Amino acid sequence: MEARGDLRSILPYLPVVLRGGALFWPPAAQEALKALALGPDVSRVSSGDVLADALTDLRLALNLDPLPRRAAEGFALFFDDLLSRAQARDWFDHVAPSLARLLLRLPTLLEGHYRAAGDEARGLRILSSQDAGLVLLSQELACALLACALFCLFPTADRAEACLPAINFDSLFAALCYNSRQSQEQKVRCLVHYFDRVTASTPTGSVSFERKVLPRRPESDGITYPDMDTWMKSGVPLCTFRVFSSGLIEDEEQEALEVDFANRYLGGGALSRGCVQEEIRFMINPELIVGMLFMVSMEDNEAIEIVGAERFSQYMGYGSSFRFTGDYLDSKPFDAMGRRKTRIVAIDALDCPTRLQFESSGLLREVNKAFCGFLDQSNHQLCAKLVQDLNTKDNCPSVIPDECIGVSTGNWGCGAFGGNPEIKSMIQWIAASQALRSFINYYTFESESLKRLEEVTQWILRHRWTVGELWDMLVEYSSQRLRGDTNEGFLTWLLPKDIPNGDVDYMCE
Repeated sequence: MEARGDLRSILPYLPVVLRGGALFWPPAAQEALKALALGPDVSRVSSGDVLADALTDLRLALNLDPLPRRAAEGFALFFDDLLSRAQARDWFDHVAPSLARLLLRLPTLLEGHYRAAGDEARGLRILSSQDAGLVLLSQELACALLACALFCLFPTADRAEACLPAINFDSLFAALCYNSRQSQEQKVRCLVHYFDRVTASTPTGSVSFERKVLPRRPESDGITYPDMDTWMKSGVPLCTFRVFSSGLIEDEEQEALEVDFANRYLGGGALSRGCVQEEIRFMINPELIVGMLFMVSMEDNEAIEIVGAERFSQYMGYGSSFRFTGDYLDSKPFDAMGRRKTRIVAIDALDCPTRLQFESSGLLREVNKAFCGFLDQSNHQLCAKLVQDLNTKDNCPSVIPDECIGVSTGNWGCGAFGGNPEIKSMIQWIAASQALRSFINYYTFESESLKRLEEVTQWILRHRWTVGELWDMLVEYSSQRLRGDTNEGFLTWLLPKDIPNGDVDYMCE
């Protein structure tokens, strides 16, 4: 195997070493994994308490610190007390040895991955800030990397300095020892279920992780970061907008970009104590966690799109009420690259924006963040031509190509981040339309402030507004809010006062 530049970028963050152009486990770590692979009769790993000791030995063999005390207690608590005896016996007899055998194959899997990537720049590497690019992994390699995370084998030195999120599962297990452990236990149950599934039957598809960047300066043929004037002058028609008061983004039946209400560090609190929209998605689609290994935190002009992550778990609840409820069989079809047609785009909203969300800089930041996530830059020449045609009244195409599929989203940045749902719904509609997405399916989660969302969006569509016209109204409304000229919500403020509340038939005459 050639020592590729992309391998060199990530090698300091992997537990394997490169010698003579080949990858290896350090000898002591390899021997420990071999023992674990032979099962509890040889390894003596038949409880959570002993597993924690074995993981400390593995970490020491990799010149890492011992497993943190709280994490060791969490492993013991989960496998010895929270799992049933039958589940624990199956885990130590079958699952843990299978994962050790998979880890022994990690160097071979990585070498095969880099050979397959060739010169297509799809190899595993650190995707740094402003480094637009794609990493394509087999699901089997993703599983091996997640097994490293479960066993807490990834080096942690310099990850924070490199703006990389934590990847090992030590904090997740440590959180089991705190009083608010119930949702944490359920998160771990999702992940343990994933490892049960993949060790019983190795998945054969692929998952891609793409860093998307809207350049701030013009480049040869790409679409750059729009300014206020660009949005104001846009003649792109607004796309179809459907409102759902119930339902979940991850259950979307149409082919769409499913929005991850992300932290700027991919995954947010998935591997610590977080348990809201992003963290839950990472638990039921655990392959998403792999992106945390190599995706540097996002800047304002960046987004991360992940295609192909398989869903393994069903659940109910949210936050402290989150519960793992059983197995999920993902029936999504595959594309030509072997990826499930599940497209998840991570975009991070402003955190606690208060007045900033009404200021021009805040509006511009949010709409460009969403636009970056929704735009298909690889198809930008076609998109740019369509935008140009749509801005020319005599040359307006009636059909948007099938490649520009829709967006499935909801109250992005409106929970813990404190954003305004009415503003955020309009911003996402503007961004999706400018990106030439064919529709938005918007899940309100029964938000009280969005009761009139369907009325308003249908009224706007009936009047054939453009992106620029809706943006102009959003800016004007925000200016009035800042001046104190109105305290109404945007949806109420926008509609003519002679339209009866809820009278859709009247509105559409």
